[in-house]
Amino acid sequence: MINNQRPLKNYTLVTLLLICSFPVFSQTNLSRKKAAAIATAALDTQINLQKTKAAAEWAAKQIQYKNYTLKFTTRIFGDKPANGRSLYISLHGGGGTASKVNDQQWENQKKLYQLKEGVYFVPRAPVDAWNMWHDYPMDELISEVVKDAIVMEDVNPDKVYVMGYSAGGDGVFQLAPRLADYWGAASMMAGHPGDAQILNLKNLPFIAFVGGKDAAYHRNELVAQWGKRLDSLETVYKGSFIHETHVYPDMPHWMNRKDTIAVPWLAAYKRIALPKDVIWIQDDILRDRFYWLGTPLEEAKQGLKVRVTVSGNAITVLENQDQTLYLYLNDDLLNLNKKVTIIINGKKVFNKKVPRNADVIRESVAARLDRSLIFTAKLIIKNNEVAPR
Repeated sequence: MINNQRPLKNYTLVTLLLICSFPVFSQTNLSRKKAAAIATAALDTQINLQKTKAAAEWAAKQIQYKNYTLKFTTRIFGDKPANGRSLYISLHGGGGTASKVNDQQWENQKKLYQLKEGVYFVPRAPVDAWNMWHDYPMDELISEVVKDAIVMEDVNPDKVYVMGYSAGGDGVFQLAPRLADYWGAASMMAGHPGDAQILNLKNLPFIAFVGGKDAAYHRNELVAQWGKRLDSLETVYKGSFIHETHVYPDMPHWMNRKDTIAVPWLAAYKRIALPKDVIWIQDDILRDRFYWLGTPLEEAKQGLKVRVTVSGNAITVLENQDQTLYLYLNDDLLNLNKKVTIIINGKKVFNKKVPRNADVIRESVAARLDRSLIFTAKLIIKNNEVAPR
């Protein structure tokens, strides 16, 4: 730790008096009103900090992350609604081919879909590779895209959608479940599911399109199978796994714009920011947060599964393979003025009030600039026991 304190003799008497006169506010055990005030102030501060960076990136039409550059174009459709614009992130095809081919696919994607309302955001993949839309660092780039769009276009984070064609469809298959807490809905066109984690789609509407004659990489067969898996999951988890699957028997890889019906389908949904039943399976690109759950990134491993539910003021951990599991809480998820019950393996292990904390508020604001995912309290479960605070 670096010690930046100066010797006391360097301070004037006036400075000392000013420091001592500042009011000291409790940063824990906050009231709901005080927590809301801190959240509003923190959000305003973070948005202002993002503005300079976002304005430069929006002007240059590119976002830089380490050695990766995401070029993009935007087009605005319709008047801005009172609750903010929608954002459609549209991923082009191509893949592991020559740059000029991917450039041509990017140009095609710019004209492929029309919106009734929203920001049509078309990025150019930062690399020319088969997995260009779902390898590192796409998660980080998408996070910056959404934050910039909130600042620059007044985008409502509950109305962010992802769609993609061919290699872009491959990307949607991976990014939709992995980043499910970002999307209002997702649309996959003519892609390949690979090893995507379908259970993470529990709270995310998903529509898929493929030509019945699109046999390359068995896309036609695998998309149809994906749809049947979702049919089964929707039956088991009533009210979840909302989806549609369209296989056009006479269509090849190019579906002649039949997939454009996806746009109004997507627009009909808004994100469920705080679902009461969450399934989270870590993908090969690891995450430290998913909806209102979290885990230290250094402990995360591909394939680890968590399922947690909320009913009233009780949280039930039905399955947890994480060594450390964070529960991020707020008063939209449950009532923090009352005791919170935690049940693990069928046993009540916690029944106390969870204090609102300013540090948790500021941390969640900085992570996303997302009003719907501002958390005011946090519980830590280690080895399936609630850790002492």
